[in-house]
Amino acid sequence: MPVEVVSYMLTVADVKRRLQFQLILQCAPFLKGLKVTCITNVDKGVCQELRTVLSDTGIEYRILAVRKGRCLVFFFRRAAFKEYLNREDIRGFLSFHGYGCAGREADVDDILQKLSARICRYSKEDIAFPHEIGAFLDYPLEDVKGFIDNGGKNCLITGYWKVYGDPEKAQMIFLAYDKAKTSAVNEFLAGKHIRDIACAAGIKAAAV
Repeated sequence: MPVEVVSYMLTVADVKRRLQFQLILQCAPFLKGLKVTCITNVDKGVCQELRTVLSDTGIEYRILAVRKGRCLVFFFRRAAFKEYLNREDIRGFLSFHGYGCAGREADVDDILQKLSARICRYSKEDIAFPHEIGAFLDYPLEDVKGFIDNGGKNCLITGYWKVYGDPEKAQMIFLAYDKAKTSAVNEFLAGKHIRDIACAAGIKAAAV
């Protein structure tokens, strides 16, 4: 994808179109149904447009933190995210890290509130960054644990995340994510609205 195209689309005067392009560029694997969630930073001045841009997509979002004019925004499809959180391995991992969801069904809003509180505390330099966020982002647990145990060092390869477990499998996922990004961007530049791209992914994901 030409750098000139990306630079132009991220600076166009139309705020909603610029925001759509940013989300498509940075969240394509999620929009295409390959990931359960995604996260990105959005200028505080355009956050108010998220509700309109994501209308009729089935996508929800939570602003986890605001700092220096930027909002850290978490995107998810509620049913899929709730099912993911209630996987035994994910629930156990989050419970170990203090999210209190062992032995009961995970509460999406409660868990996101706790994550937000930890990120905000980190911003105030009270605690270390909550690297368990990797589990929220659908990264393989062995890689999330490896990152935490190694302090982010000694990874095997780096791509969309740092890999400590299965590099071959990770590289296949990275390639799929790259293809999703190219596809989503091309669809948008051809005139599709983000709701068309996202809804198509939602239908596909539900059918799997």
